[in-house]
Amino acid sequence: MDEQREGRPGGPPPRWGGPPWWNSGGGAGGTRGPGASAARRLPWATTAALTVFVQVGSRFAEHGQLERQPLDTFARVLLFLATAVLLFRHRHPVPVVYATAALTLVYVAAGFPYGPVFLAVAVGCFAAIVAGHRRAAWGAVGGLWAGHLLIAHWLYAWLPPGDDGARPWSEELAVAVWVVAIVAVSELARVRREQWAKERAERAQAAQRRADEERLRMARELHDVLAHSISVINVQAGVGLALLDSDPEQARTALTTIKAASKEALGEVRQVLGTLRTPGDAPRAPAPGLDRLPELVEQAGSAGLTVEVTTEGPLLQPAPGTDLAAFRIVQEALTNVVRHSGSRHARVLVRHEAASLTLRIDDDGPATGTDAGGSGNGLAGMRERAAALGGTIEAGPRPEGGFRVTAVLPRAVDEEPRARTAPREDQ
Repeated sequence: MDEQREGRPGGPPPRWGGPPWWNSGGGAGGTRGPGASAARRLPWATTAALTVFVQVGSRFAEHGQLERQPLDTFARVLLFLATAVLLFRHRHPVPVVYATAALTLVYVAAGFPYGPVFLAVAVGCFAAIVAGHRRAAWGAVGGLWAGHLLIAHWLYAWLPPGDDGARPWSEELAVAVWVVAIVAVSELARVRREQWAKERAERAQAAQRRADEERLRMARELHDVLAHSISVINVQAGVGLALLDSDPEQARTALTTIKAASKEALGEVRQVLGTLRTPGDAPRAPAPGLDRLPELVEQAGSAGLTVEVTTEGPLLQPAPGTDLAAFRIVQEALTNVVRHSGSRHARVLVRHEAASLTLRIDDDGPATGTDAGGSGNGLAGMRERAAALGGTIEAGPRPEGGFRVTAVLPRAVDEEPRARTAPREDQ
């Protein structure tokens, strides 16, 4: 279980039955990824190349160690097995690293020449540590080292070739350096792989956050468009039904207003959905801004709400994002007046300042006590819009009665300010 905890957290279950440390985490079940795909592929080419190198290299090593046993069929089989098991080092790193260490220890105990056989242990140790099985790799290498000490300094008298003496202790220093180098390189590769995995996870999380933010933005846009237009349609439908028999001409006017409001809502919904379907394409129509306030006033008037708009300060063109947020906030505030307030009069103040744009929407109330199907998302959407730009929203009852919404949005001017005194408009 310790090996599993040291491995990849949250990995898929083992491919076959057996102890949990048998696999390296690249089982067939679970999500397929680059790591799992690599684990399923057997490294035929590198294993074959390593096998040939060890066989040929051991032959050359034999010439310089005449005191050791000459290579025979048993030695060749041991060398082949020590490298052949590396074919499964990605799927089963723990059994492989122990197998290479054991086969190498048998090779040394049989008195055969020292040589490239230790490279098989190094490769197995590297694969186990990179896969996260550090204790298994250290245990296998430590067992090989301990076994070599016993063979080289105590058991040599009972093992082939039989006429050799104890190995000099100075050789153990070289072995220690070799072991430390292999473990250090393997640990470095493991840490680097974990860093890559962490970076991939962070990129995936960032992409998910961007997708969530985009969905939230789309939801706000659709809510603002539909809530305002549906409120106007709802009021006008009620007027049309009430006057259908007594005043057909007025009912016709209400139906005309419904048609215009629904057409505009459909156009804005198509624009939002078009952006969603083809991300990256420029929208075909400009995003709405404060220059469309007269349209809002006209729509609110068709729903029976008289709106007075006052503009203060030098008219400075805000950035497109600020302009859109300001329009949507005013739109949602007027929608709330139509749906939730008994007042038929509202006032909108737009104050242009050098560093900010202030919006204030007042109505005289009182609240009707009905929400007309509202869910409270309007104020939340306004706050989200303001917060996304670094602004603030304050909403609540006025001391003298009614309701007030105040928004302060930071101004990010794209171009040179077009400073001209804005006339006061009362509509």
